[in-house]
Amino acid sequence: MYNDKVLKIFENPRNAGSLPGANGVGKVGNVKCGDIMKIFIKVDEKEGTIYDAKFKTFGCVSAIASTDTACEMIKGKTLEQALKITNKDVIDALGGLPAVKIHCSVLAQEAIAAAVADYKKKVNRAANRAAKSKSTVKTKTTIKTTKVTTKTTSTKKIGM
Repeated sequence: MYNDKVLKIFENPRNAGSLPGANGVGKVGNVKCGDIMKIFIKVDEKEGTIYDAKFKTFGCVSAIASTDTACEMIKGKTLEQALKITNKDVIDALGGLPAVKIHCSVLAQEAIAAAVADYKKKVNRAANRAAKSKSTVKTKTTIKTTKVTTKTTSTKKIGM
């Protein structure tokens, strides 16, 4: 059913595990087959390139091989280049998948897109916070108190 390349990647995935400090995480799943894929990416913010990617997948041989291959394919790519990777590219890199397992490559493509979208959302949120803090003018109110002294004089009524 599976070719040697797919089996080799399944048995020894290079990118399995979580990625501490990931600044983009994409999670997708397929209810019908039960596969769940989570891709973690680290993006060099100055260069806009993905310099590391890892995955956690609950699924079949094709799901694990597709996710591992997708992670390998996006390393060193810009976000835009990563988004251009299709499920067909994943299938080709694997040397083919059985027709009933094509959906695994689709999930891998979707997981890449979800991780990139998550990264962009976080960057936009941070940029909006920075812009907001620059435009917010802080005012300081000083209340000056004046000491008031009163002088009381006594008067006495005499013989009225």
